[in-house]
Amino acid sequence: MSQTLGPPRPIDHLVLPVTDLVTSRQRLSALGFTVAADARHPFGTENACIFFADDTYLEPLSVGSREDCLEAARKGNVFVARDQAFRFRRGEGLSAIVVKTEGAAADDAHYREQGLSGGQVLEFARQFRFPDGRTAEGAFRLAFAADLRAPDFFAFACERVNPLPTDRGALLVHANGAAGLARVVLVEDNPSDFQYLLETVLRQRDITAHSFGLSIATANATVEVLTPDGFHAHYGLERTLAERGLIGAAVVVAVADLGVTEACLAANGIHHHKTGARLVVAPEKGQGVAFAFEELK
Repeated sequence: MSQTLGPPRPIDHLVLPVTDLVTSRQRLSALGFTVAADARHPFGTENACIFFADDTYLEPLSVGSREDCLEAARKGNVFVARDQAFRFRRGEGLSAIVVKTEGAAADDAHYREQGLSGGQVLEFARQFRFPDGRTAEGAFRLAFAADLRAPDFFAFACERVNPLPTDRGALLVHANGAAGLARVVLVEDNPSDFQYLLETVLRQRDITAHSFGLSIATANATVEVLTPDGFHAHYGLERTLAERGLIGAAVVVAVADLGVTEACLAANGIHHHKTGARLVVAPEKGQGVAFAFEELK
């Protein structure tokens, strides 16, 4: 069942495995983000998300119940199984790009047809708690895509079967001025080897190739796949690869005023450097990957 190629998919969120939510909350708060209350998945993982006004979010993810996670993975839960494997190999980092969809079942069929299925569809529901004490239940259906050559990265389409309220109030206000997700940066020695996986998931055939890699425009952000040299040139950080495969390297956040962001980082004692028009913060525990900030265009 082939999909008709429509407009590029928007990014929904990014999955950021972390060792524990306490450390992650402290670190991300010091970076100037407002972090939501801890929330538990029914299969043992837990998160403390960062929501943006552009309807994207970051999902710092930890293990709340090792027993529940192991049991879920044993029963075929792809999300948990991939998370367990990532933690074993990488510890912390950026493990997945998630796109919005209105039909996860159709996406799953398409991924299978293209030889890119990451496993069986996952359906679940969880509670969300707002800062004012309100609660709501969200229900989701996930379709997974993966390339066996990239064991430390996967993607999935997320259908919000019972969407959470979009007005998240104070959770959208960040001391660093964060307004949304600007770009996601992956690193690989030969970026074009993984072009088809990303084209399929992002539903975007218009790829910009350059000397340092690839740039793919989604409906609301950009995905970059850079060589290690390209990552150093663009972000001023070294990323030595011991083996092949896509590796999540940086989250780039759009801000209204870079001066506000710089003042926030300085006030909180966060070491950072400027590379071109960006502020870059190197990876630290609880953060997983590099964070960069650039002004809204």
